[in-house]
Amino acid sequence: MRKFVLAVLMASVTSFPAKAATVETVASGLENPWSLAFLPDGAMLVTERPGRLRIVQDGVLSDPIANVPDVVAKKQGGLLDVALHPDFAKNRLIYLTFSEMREAGANGTSLARARLSDDNKALENVEIIFRQEPAIKSGAHFGGRIAFAPDGNLFVTLGERYSQRDSAQDLGTDLGKVVHLTDSGKPAPGNPFIGKAGARPEIWSYGHRNPQGAAIEPSTGLLWTVEHGAQGGDEINRPEAGKNYGWPVITYGRDYSGEKIGEGTAKDGMEQPLHYWDPSIAPSGLTFYNGTKYPDWQGDLLVGALAGMKLVRLDIENGKVVGEEPMLEDLGERIRDVRTGPDGEVYLLTDNPEGRILKLIR
Repeated sequence: MRKFVLAVLMASVTSFPAKAATVETVASGLENPWSLAFLPDGAMLVTERPGRLRIVQDGVLSDPIANVPDVVAKKQGGLLDVALHPDFAKNRLIYLTFSEMREAGANGTSLARARLSDDNKALENVEIIFRQEPAIKSGAHFGGRIAFAPDGNLFVTLGERYSQRDSAQDLGTDLGKVVHLTDSGKPAPGNPFIGKAGARPEIWSYGHRNPQGAAIEPSTGLLWTVEHGAQGGDEINRPEAGKNYGWPVITYGRDYSGEKIGEGTAKDGMEQPLHYWDPSIAPSGLTFYNGTKYPDWQGDLLVGALAGMKLVRLDIENGKVVGEEPMLEDLGERIRDVRTGPDGEVYLLTDNPEGRILKLIR
């Protein structure tokens, strides 16, 4: 019955025709940019996966900001997300996720906090406040998105590192989890597994594969994520405290060999995605549109696609995905991140050695 209900739900999603949209280049010359955040004055902080953090203002790239933590810039690893503390205007704190070299050649996703200097040229008081455990010798599935909740705590998405996918079901590891932390990197009060033997207290939800997009819904304050499936099975989820999102026991994808993964598409005690893609689009950046430029998009989700090379708008009504609209399919660019700017415009990052910041023109 659960499979039938889900099939009806997915069939009820309206597929809109591709929207005639174009882009204009805001800045170029970035090497595999991964994340973008807007400073109060409208300038942009941009990460480059090889390990550089820059400011972009009026289309001009700054020199790399000094004192960025050392990263493992191999395969999918490197400098990943950047986010501003909710009180950045007062404390100038920023947060970075990155792949960090650990002992014996292993690596893992880490979260650093630092103060951006008054002249925007360096990071000060850099400290690593959270480390995904255990470290793994792998170059894949770091996750790494940061989302600040309205209460000032934050979520970080963590991949299962590809070679350790069964660990997504193990509450004794941070692999394949969403963690919920204070702004100093400690387990947030009220987390569902605090005090539970054999479980890590920072875990919020589990059973995730490689969630590379995270956003807080402005109207509800709830976290939404997007994660990569294997061949098919990319998912939109709304992770809730203590819940299991199934990977690798249930999935709508298949292994790259074509073999079945896990037990099927549904199992008691495991959550269904709000939406999934099959075939895969390889989703990454995620934002709720909350500007005034496009009022008909208010509250909708915008998702960047890497393999799919497009921008996808998901029409959200009452917490459900009811429509899907592809855009920019002729662009031929891997869309790594998507953000709503303070001016109400939509900004994109292209994941290429000659990456760009783009502004959507609709």
